[in-house]
Amino acid sequence: MESETLLARITDYASRPDPYPLYAELREAGPVVRQADGSYLIGTYHEIAALLHDPRMSADPRTREEVTHKPPFLRLDDPEHHRLRTLAMRPFGPPHSPGRVDSMRGEIERITGELLASFEAGRQIDVVDDFAYPLPVTVICRLLGVPREDEPLFRAWSDALVAAADVRPDDESTETDKAGDQARMEMGGYLVNLAERRRGNPGDDMLSAFVNEPDPALRLTQEELAETAVLLLIAGHETTVNLITNGALTFLRRPEQLDLLRRDPGLLPRAVEELLRYEPPVHMRERVPRADMDVAGTRIPQHATVILVLASGNRDPLRFHEPDRFDPTRADNQHLGFGSGIHACYGGPLARVEAYAALGALLPRLGSARLIEDPPPYRQNAMLRGPRHLPVQL
Repeated sequence: MESETLLARITDYASRPDPYPLYAELREAGPVVRQADGSYLIGTYHEIAALLHDPRMSADPRTREEVTHKPPFLRLDDPEHHRLRTLAMRPFGPPHSPGRVDSMRGEIERITGELLASFEAGRQIDVVDDFAYPLPVTVICRLLGVPREDEPLFRAWSDALVAAADVRPDDESTETDKAGDQARMEMGGYLVNLAERRRGNPGDDMLSAFVNEPDPALRLTQEELAETAVLLLIAGHETTVNLITNGALTFLRRPEQLDLLRRDPGLLPRAVEELLRYEPPVHMRERVPRADMDVAGTRIPQHATVILVLASGNRDPLRFHEPDRFDPTRADNQHLGFGSGIHACYGGPLARVEAYAALGALLPRLGSARLIEDPPPYRQNAMLRGPRHLPVQL
């Protein structure tokens, strides 16, 4: 059956520029569609939203398979997940109060201005390499306390980790997985060593806060520190690169919407939420049922691979009016762009602040710009989907 090949077709690189017709096919065949490799795809909004909040669905790969190391806390379940997420959030400041992210707004705007200073009329730029990548990686390295001269180290590590985290039609170990494990070990080792240098000699950064926590009950172990710091770097910039780049591409393709936002900058927060629905930085999430369970009339066996296609749920006509239309004035917009439930994207608040600053400063400069290549070349990754380059003539 055609529906049993959907995952293979979605993850095929040829589908990267526009996977949305395949998501529509998934919803037509769904809500739950078994694949040839035994996994299950779910692409309808209400089923995805319910399962993101269902404790019977595990995020922990150890539920199903032998794993040699404890995964980062976004791949753990409660109560372990709650403990580590709470500890990792402490350096950001108390919940529901201005904290470290808010205090970074001025710094984020300053870095944005520095990057845009060279964007002269008539110049050809790459929105990814010249802007969307350096902004969030600089911000997250400043938050963690990584020296500026070491920032280039993280691109290769991050690329390897993201490639290994991609959704694939089978679970076979590959060279990509091995490269990801090596990158995780090297990056974790670097960050732990950097943190140890701050023990007893803290700076105003998150690694200092982690290693100088006065309460023994709230301290991270060395392994937890390594995994949490690596996760912060990945979650703190990978989603933002895609959000900024997808935003620039979406507006360049829709000059009338770009003009609307330039005339009314107050629409920017709503436009960013619409981008998170319409062109989200994260397209899929994997889950594992702890026991056999029924979802929308389909029996899913214990330990099966379940792939929640968030980007498909964001285009579900049973939830969103005219879902394939980009509408920066959309009001009712409970999208799945950052997931939902206890595993909602850890870097979401920072990504929003950076997107407001980045797009607010970039869009006024794109009024007469044109795309050099459309569609642009995309990353290999189907889960964290976004252009690898976005050449633009200013």
